Amino acid sequence: MTGAPTPERMRHALGHFATGVTIVTGFAAGAAPVGFACQSFASVSLHPPLVLFCADHRGRSWPRMRDHGRFTVNVLGHDQRDLIARFGSADGARFEGLDWSPSEHGGPSLPGVLMRVHCSVEQVHVAGDHDVVVGRVLDLEDGESGRPMLFYRGRLTVTERRTSSVSDETDGAAGAMDDYWG
Repeated sequence: MTGAPTPERMRHALGHFATGVTIVTGFAAGAAPVGFACQSFASVSLHPPLVLFCADHRGRSWPRMRDHGRFTVNVLGHDQRDLIARFGSADGARFEGLDWSPSEHGGPSLPGVLMRVHCSVEQVHVAGDHDVVVGRVLDLEDGESGRPMLFYRGRLTVTERRTSSVSDETDGAAGAMDDYWG
């Protein structure tokens, strides 16, 4: 199917590209923690260490953390739908009752995530209805091991462990089916 890139067609077509799911956190004026669910996160450069994320510049959290100049990207594991429900919603107190801790380099560190990337804001580029935020990586922090949460075709999904089949076992390859996820 071909046609003009309407918002609906863009969402449908680009939904075929699986992305990881993150929560970007920071601090607003008065040290209030803020954050939002984000699947548009990527590595930019190793030298210097740079990453990027895209955020709606009309959103509730990014405009409030922008002036602080620091943020943390919390990479979610497959069992963290509760965090997506908290931070992906337009309502509610995202940090209320949540066991989080402040990072010395970025924003709030969320519990149980796969990893954290602590950054300072390097550049912000306006691109349509979003800001493309380039961050300089200040610290990397390993978290829990496990499978990642993914966003694919408009839905949250997880990777499944491969299991050996009967034919694999008869070929002596049963041990080769160990998976990569933590």
